[in-house]
Amino acid sequence: MKRLDQQVAIVTGAGRGIGKAIASHYAREGAKVVIAELDKSLGESLARELNNTAAEALFVKTDIRQFADIADLCTKTQQHFGSIDILVNNAATTKSLDFFDITEADWEWIYSVGAKGLFFCMQRVGAVMKAQGHGRIINIASIAGKGYPATSNIAYAGAKGAVIAMTRIAASTLAADNINVNAICPGVTRTELYYEVVKGKIKTLGKSEAEIIELFDGSIPIKRSNEPEDIADLAVFLASKEARNVTGQSWNVDGGLVCD
Repeated sequence: MKRLDQQVAIVTGAGRGIGKAIASHYAREGAKVVIAELDKSLGESLARELNNTAAEALFVKTDIRQFADIADLCTKTQQHFGSIDILVNNAATTKSLDFFDITEADWEWIYSVGAKGLFFCMQRVGAVMKAQGHGRIINIASIAGKGYPATSNIAYAGAKGAVIAMTRIAASTLAADNINVNAICPGVTRTELYYEVVKGKIKTLGKSEAEIIELFDGSIPIKRSNEPEDIADLAVFLASKEARNVTGQSWNVDGGLVCD
């Protein structure tokens, strides 16, 4: 039997990067995967890809900034698969911004997805899990939320710090309902957002892409940045039976950048 056999998992922001890696790993481990993605072409493409491997996948176009979209996501998931066993709150956004360059619009944009949207996904799906009597919630935070200074910007760090705090409180609140809530805190990870940050650093530091990447990797004790699959491997464990007594934790995957 596979580790997530017949489990129903929602993954937000699943169209690319870490979310795509998690959705693919879950499908490989036997889960039925709901791809909650704002970009229709990316979401449909991944659903086709997973369904072609004999997995069961459903795409639901979702903007987690909208309460109606979150409600629709839950309804369609339950109608199609009958339950929601796992939620991975992965959707987030950022860009490279200096301290004095952050605007109110930047702040609202980052927090509306990375903190507000994440909470209301957790709240809505948590209600379904409470009624079922079980569930796993995995929030993708960041070592930026623990004060890692080389973050893309301070607003993003603040939003991820909020994710870590909400994870701990939600774990305590939902423990009696047999719902585990944990966070994964990636370090430097080679996703589309990573390369956007690299582009920003090229402009601010006046270095080439290769030099910026070497700078990033050189700062990591293990001298290796993450691939999305490194995060997905931990997400599988946290959703599996092996992690049944693990809750309220924030797990770093960062090559030793932060010891917390």
